[in-house]
Parts: sequence; structure tokens; C-alpha cells
Amino acid sequence: KSYTADFKLSVVTYAKENGNRAAGRKFSINEKSVCEWRKEDVDIEKLNPHKRAHQGKKAKWPNLEENLAKWVLARRAIKLKARLMAMEMKSSGNWVYKFMKRNNLSVRARTSVGQWLPDEWKKKMDDFKDFVHKEIKQLGLKPNDIINMNEVPRSFDIPTTWSVAATGAKTVKVVLACTADGEKLKPMVIFKRVTMPLKLSASMSVVCNKKGWMNTEVMKTWTDSCFCARKGGFFKPKSLLLLDALAAHKETSVQKHINTMGTPIAVIPGGLTCKLQPLDVAVSHPFKCFICEEWDNWITNGEHTFTLAGRQCHVTYIEVFKWVLAAWERITPTTIRNEFRKCEI
Repeated sequence: KSYTADFKLSVVTYAKENGNRAAGRKFSINEKSVCEWRKEDVDIEKLNPHKRAHQGKKAKWPNLEENLAKWVLARRAIKLKARLMAMEMKSSGNWVYKFMKRNNLSVRARTSVGQWLPDEWKKKMDDFKDFVHKEIKQLGLKPNDIINMNEVPRSFDIPTTWSVAATGAKTVKVVLACTADGEKLKPMVIFKRVTMPLKLSASMSVVCNKKGWMNTEVMKTWTDSCFCARKGGFFKPKSLLLLDALAAHKETSVQKHINTMGTPIAVIPGGLTCKLQPLDVAVSHPFKCFICEEWDNWITNGEHTFTLAGRQCHVTYIEVFKWVLAAWERITPTTIRNEFRKCEI
């Protein structure tokens, strides 16, 4: 049984006047405990009256924990860094909990905000499906002619759902696209910067702009470098492109540019991407999880550089390219085909 500091001080005060044995009988406390509390009365007086004093063991590696606490506040991770700082230390969940308590840290999670479905969403969903099925029938399209494209925002600083504190991590947008028969198009990465990175990857398209998001020019670049680069895309076969209601997707100039390739656009009604966008339904989540795994592997086993102040440098662009390609490669054609079936497209 544990006791508050206020209760212990009451016992100690009574014991000083009447003796340890008398205090033990009055408060139903073991005499040995009374003796120990009298020895620690100075420390107990400094504690919060409601705190149950001296709970838990002291830190086994105080210097390591001090350095780790500083690193955590800067990088928002615990177990991974602990393994690097002391390989002999087993950072169990119990140790992490006690470490955070000793250093006044708390776990925070980005809240999941569910997508609100619009009014009459069932009717809008049925109308969209009817339009898509009509286009497929009129154009005589096969599964490899039906393409869905979507932008996936991803952090390349700490791409995790949970963090120890709020952080403004740098992000990129990864543009993914796939066909209904499971073919994956070349991905595109949009960086929020003005100049192009020095080292680029031939396996993906790279675009930079000040805002770091999809706009008219980036959309046209994706069409030329990724959409037309798909299997058979050079010959401009008839196809259907499914896009969400992003403003850049609905620009007249963009639609005309895509229509010149023999491809009409089907814009998914706003608020219904969770029901009708195949990439949203079954690909975005595992893709983000695979990116997180790549980051975990990099932070534990990768080569790191540091600034003059001792801060760890951000991951390089070439590493980001590798993560995106590795995560996209792990998405199986079966998963893609199933997502189109689930959306009834």
C-alpha cells in the first residue's frame, strides 16, 4: 500500500512526540515504515502533499536519459534513439513510460478527422458511378484504360502518426496513379522549394514550386511525364482519368490538355473520395505506413550527418526518392484491383 506525503508527515509528527511504536499503532502502520519516514522527513516535506513519495526506481542511466531527453524534444522519438545511444539497454515499453514521466514528456497523436459526407451523398455517388460506367461502355474501355490519380502528402522529417510533441515537419506531396488492372504509373514528388535538387531519380518525376502543392503547371507536367509514360500511353489510347475535386484538376486548360490525349476526366464529387477514390480507399494508408517503416530503418541503421551545433541533419532528397519508390513497389497489383472493385468502378 502507498501513502501520500501529507499522510507520512502526519505520522512523522506524531512519532516525534509519542514514539515510533505509538505512531504505528495509531495509524496502523508498520514501525519499520515509521522509522524510514522519519529519516526522510526533509525530502518528504519538499514533495506535493498529494504525491505518493519516492515511487519507482531512480534512473539507471541518468546521463544517458538527460541526453536522450534533449534529443527527444528536438526529434520526437524515444525508442529508436535509445537503441543508438546504448545498445545494451533494452528500451521496453515500461522503461519508456517511466522515462517520459521523469522528464515530463507526454505522447501526442494527430487526431483523425473523419470526412463529412455531403448531403444526398448516396445519390451523388450513384450518379458518379452511372457516369463512369456509361463512359466505359461508350468508349469500350478495358481495365488498363481506367486510371485514378491522387496526391498523398507525406513528411520526410518524422513521418509518424504519434509524436512526443507537436512538430512542424517538412512535407512533400507524392502523386500516385494506377490503373484498374493493377498497373502502377511512375510517381511524382512535389517539393516545396524553388530550386531543383541536384540529384534526381530517373524512376520518378520531380517538381518544385513555392507552395509545394498541385497547381495547373504541375498537373500538366504530371500528364506529360507520368500519364503519357504509362504502358501504351505514347499512342494516346482512349482512356478515362478519375480525379478528385481539387481546383487544379478542374482547370479548363488542364482538362483540354488531357482531352487532347483522348482521355475524358471524371471528377469525383467533393466529400466522396473515401467512397469513390480507389487510391484513397486502399492504397494511401499502406503507402504511408511503408514510408514510416523506411524512416524507422533510416533513423536506426542509416548514415547521418550533423550540423556544427550538433543537430542531426534532415534526410537527403535521394533518400526520399528511395523511400517513395520502395513504398510504391510494395503496393501489390492485387491490392489495386481490389480497391477498384470496392469502389465499384
